[in-house]
Amino acid sequence: HKKFNFRGFRWARAMIHAIQEVNNRLDILPNITLGYHIYDTCFTTSKTVEGTLAYLTGQNETMPNFRCSAGAPLVAVIGAGGSTLTIASSRIVGLYYFPEVGYASSCSVLSDKYQFPSFLRTIPNDNHQSLAMAELVRHFGWVWIGTIAADDDYGKYGIKYFKQNVEKSGICIAFSETIPKIFSREKILAVVEAIKESTANIIVVYSSDIDLSPLMEEIANSNITGKTWIASEAWVTSALIAKPEYFSFLGGTIGFGVRRGDIPGLKDFLLDVHPDNAASDDLTIEFWQTAFNCTWPNSTVPYNTDFRINVTGRESGVHPVSDQLCTGKEKLEDIKNTYLDVSELRITYNVYKAVFTVAHALNNLDTCVEGNGPFPKNSCAIIYDFEPWQPPRSVCTENCQPGARKGIRHGVPACCFVCIPCADGEISNKTDARECFPCPDDYCSNTLKNECVLKEVEFLAYDEALGTTLVAVSLFGACIVLSVTIVYRIHRDTAVVKANDRGLSFLIQLSLVITLLTSFLFVGKPKEWSCQIRQVTLALGFSLCLSCILGKTIALLLTYRGSKLNAAEKHDHISMQSFHQKLLVLISMIIEVCICTAYLTCIPPYVYKNMEFQNVKIILECNEGSIEFLCTMFGFDVFLAVLCFITAFIARKLPDNFNEAKFITFGMLVFFIVWISFVPAYLSTRGKFKVVVEIFAILASSFGLLGCIFLPKRYIILLKPERNTEEIISGKATTNDNSAPSTSASCTSEVTNSTLSSMVLDEYTDRQFQWILMYHQIAIISSGSYGFWFSMTQPKSHHITCAEKIMQVITGELLWLDFCFSDK
Repeated sequence: HKKFNFRGFRWARAMIHAIQEVNNRLDILPNITLGYHIYDTCFTTSKTVEGTLAYLTGQNETMPNFRCSAGAPLVAVIGAGGSTLTIASSRIVGLYYFPEVGYASSCSVLSDKYQFPSFLRTIPNDNHQSLAMAELVRHFGWVWIGTIAADDDYGKYGIKYFKQNVEKSGICIAFSETIPKIFSREKILAVVEAIKESTANIIVVYSSDIDLSPLMEEIANSNITGKTWIASEAWVTSALIAKPEYFSFLGGTIGFGVRRGDIPGLKDFLLDVHPDNAASDDLTIEFWQTAFNCTWPNSTVPYNTDFRINVTGRESGVHPVSDQLCTGKEKLEDIKNTYLDVSELRITYNVYKAVFTVAHALNNLDTCVEGNGPFPKNSCAIIYDFEPWQPPRSVCTENCQPGARKGIRHGVPACCFVCIPCADGEISNKTDARECFPCPDDYCSNTLKNECVLKEVEFLAYDEALGTTLVAVSLFGACIVLSVTIVYRIHRDTAVVKANDRGLSFLIQLSLVITLLTSFLFVGKPKEWSCQIRQVTLALGFSLCLSCILGKTIALLLTYRGSKLNAAEKHDHISMQSFHQKLLVLISMIIEVCICTAYLTCIPPYVYKNMEFQNVKIILECNEGSIEFLCTMFGFDVFLAVLCFITAFIARKLPDNFNEAKFITFGMLVFFIVWISFVPAYLSTRGKFKVVVEIFAILASSFGLLGCIFLPKRYIILLKPERNTEEIISGKATTNDNSAPSTSASCTSEVTNSTLSSMVLDEYTDRQFQWILMYHQIAIISSGSYGFWFSMTQPKSHHITCAEKIMQVITGELLWLDFCFSDK
């Protein structure tokens, strides 16, 4: 049994006063009279739930989901008198979206619209107070503090948010105690003992005045002084705590109070209360008995005073019923308690505002014009028959929803503003936000701009169609190259394979496999290792390929030049041996390896999150590090390619049996066309499509070289084996098969140790051809240390004469042929 709460009775009377003021005004609900029911929560959750259900059902029997009263429609609940009580009642009325306006319930959890969809309040959220307390502690430099909280939602959530803020600043909590909701002197004394033993001189208390009163009494009895108290709004201005006997240890208390206000006519209305009035009730009689320490005649209302039973439950020895009867002539002006104290109207003023909030909502409902209403199809609700969720609003501008911010409209009142949608990458997650704040780097705003979500990461993945296709084409190309290698291996001793150094041909095939398979390094999520080796591997692969081709084209060029020389000039002519070709490849690769090593050592590539072009995506790509090194690395490949093209282009005029230079020329043209087209295409694309463009260029150039260099030879090896003979390739015989492409002859013969120069077959008669063929065979037999030179510059008669004289040498008739042979 607790004492009568004069402060709570003043709140109830203030509500009645506000309702009567609304009913007497002509500008608000002129033809409607508001009524009320008052339920005493007794500051307990059980009585709060009981009162809420009784209000909803219309009778004292609590039957949820069923209203038994046929009276005036219910409008709203004003209350309750504390956060824990309001949480209990709001969970019930929220099921029906029934509005409840709190005037003293500041707990932050009530702001959760998912749990409490119909709760409103005229008191600030406790988060603001907790933050202000934390700033106060930081301002004074206090780093060793104690905390005490009531054992309810108000105390727990308030002190929790306070701790979160101060601990970020390195402030330490010396102790953290809880005041029991149900009186327990043992637990109260434990809190007192914790305060005594602690060296902390700053104590933050989050509690209501009713819950805190027992602790203050014990602290007074224990004579604890020298502490500075930081008070929450629920007790900092309470008369129950601000007693003279507590001044010795509560002096210097700091706290944040609720904003005060003046209520016209309230003092007179508070004095106008008497048990004899027709409107009197049990609360009025209990108030009168308690205020004047008397018993009302013939009353069954329980008697209680501030002096009979205190909050600790200990009787003071006074009888439960006063011996003195109330006369009714007692004067309220003569008593001094919190009921008549209107100098600091704080929570009382919140009650007054809560009533007018509901009244204005009803007035908006009453004055709604059909077709301009706030409900579906711009309809209005009927004032005498409406659903509780239908509180219309009167605003200049509707609230800015999450995802937008309030913008100032110049020349109009502050209530009139414009809602500006947040920009991409920014959000606001509360109503009427003043500013939008940016999302972290790896996040972007969602469609509603009210939440930051992880950005989509874009890269060319193996499991998407484009990546799968490119990888498949790359594997297909590598398989084709391997098939060419197998054919070359099987037919390695044939004339076509041996022509112009078969070792270089195998190296070209190896390099093409490398370049084709580098596509795998470009597909998939970029990693540090893949970024560092993919361009280097590609550059080395092309260097190997182009240096081998250059070795072939230089040999063809020298052969072409030798074919233009006369017999005397051929003596000093330099030929390209197989050793020289491989040495050229080795030197080229050493140069490229040195460039690549310097590149990876000095400024290597790395994984880069590109967020410059799209706010909603992170383009995961490889930053190539040094552009200068990259250009140098591929510039050397371009240099080799240019040399290959020039030498092949010059040697393309070799006779038909030596036209490998023509195919290399075509291959290099394809190579240049692909990579010249690649540059503008690469620079004009973004994201994963840049990688696609580079892979396409790699595949196209590799397939171009493969087709132009090896397809003609493979055609002869597999489909025209009759052309794959020493006689045809080296020019000893001709073929009448015009359907097959001509091939290059062996520039460095692998048949003999001597060098066979370019022998060109012209259109001779059958008889002449027989002489020349014999002439050629004799030259091969006799070519030990001599080279045989034959050119179109000599007349046909010369060739026939030489053949005849060779026969004379064999028979011993002649010893030397000066005009047919020349010393190497």
